[in-house]
This record gives sequence, structure tokens and C-alpha cells, in this order.
Amino acid sequence: MVRPAPTAKVSVRAIAALAFAAVVVVALDQGVKALVVANLPYGQVVPVLGDALQLLYVRNPGAAFSFAVNMTWVFSIVSTAVVVAIIVFARRIRSMWWAIVLGMLLGGALGNLLDRLFREPGFGRGHVVDFISTPWMMPAIYNIADSFICVSMVVFVLLVILGVNLDGTRALTAKQQRAADAAARSDAADGADSPRASRPVVAEPDPRAPREGRDVLGHDAT
Repeated sequence: MVRPAPTAKVSVRAIAALAFAAVVVVALDQGVKALVVANLPYGQVVPVLGDALQLLYVRNPGAAFSFAVNMTWVFSIVSTAVVVAIIVFARRIRSMWWAIVLGMLLGGALGNLLDRLFREPGFGRGHVVDFISTPWMMPAIYNIADSFICVSMVVFVLLVILGVNLDGTRALTAKQQRAADAAARSDAADGADSPRASRPVVAEPDPRAPREGRDVLGHDAT
């Protein structure tokens, strides 16, 4: 009977780090949005650092950076799918780096999803509050959630390039894999060529057995 391989234990620390990062991002995003809605005039530029950083309160019916403004419900579904996928994969995470990255991504997705679900004009069609403008970098208006999503994706790509797995182990590079394969072949060849491996096995005589030509009392049989 073949027993199933034991499953790895859930990393409580990794899940706690993911949840903490997500809660911080959501709280920061929703708190700042509440301040923007309550205090900033709609559609008017408020300079902060000249043209480098401006506040411009707008409502975005599309995706991040005002993309696809007529597909709000589609992005509500996509955001929900991202949130569910991260929660499902959270049990496999052992790396603190991955926990923080996916926590930021989860928080960013939840921050904008809350806007789409509960802001006007209706459930699933709500407009996302955007207010950060950096004309020198991009013409689009964005928010805290969008920023954390972008940062998490950059770190995501870096972790993949560095070969950091979800369980915290490091994937071997192509050079390291070739070296490991060569070492394995060398060990196998050394084991096959060793004298101990190639020498035939000969049964040792039993010292209690009578020698050839002598009886059991040690006298010559002849």
C-alpha cells in the first residue's frame, strides 16, 4: 500500500505577514481616499511639488491609470478573481518575501475592489477614486492601491528572476543544474569502477566444516 506524501505545514508567520501587509495597504488606501473625497475639489489640480507631484481628484470607471473606462464590471470580476487566487495560494507560501509581495498585491486589489463594489453609481460598477498626478512620469491619474500593485509586480518579477520559490527555496540556475548533473554522473561512474564494486563475491568457507581429505576427528581419511 502506497501512502500519500505528507503535506507541508501551513506557515503561520507567512500568512500573518501577508494578512498584515494587505490590511495596511487597504487601510492606507481607503483612509486617504476618504480624506480626498472630503477635502479636495473635484477635477481641480492642487500642486504639491510643482509639476512633479500634483493632487487631482477624479473618479475612474475603468482599470488602473484610467484604462478601459467602459468595462468597470469586467475589472470588478478580475479583481475578485485575483483576491480569491491569492487567498487560495496563501497556504503554500513559506517565504516572507513572497508573503509581503502578495500581501501588497492583495491589499491593492482589495482597495480598488471596495470602490467598485460600494461607490457610486452602483454595486460592481462603482468608480475608483484617483488623485495622484505625476505629469513628468505618466499622464494618467492613480491612487495608493495602484501604486502598491505596481510595486508588488516589480518585486514579483525580481523574485522570479532570482529563483525564489513560494516555499522559500532557491531554484538552481542552468549552470548550477549542469554542475549538479555532472557531479551525479561522476559519483555513479566512480561507484561502478571501484574495486569493491567490481570484485566478485566469494563465499567464505565455514571453519566448522571438515577439511577435504580428513574426517571429522582430524585423521586422514585414507
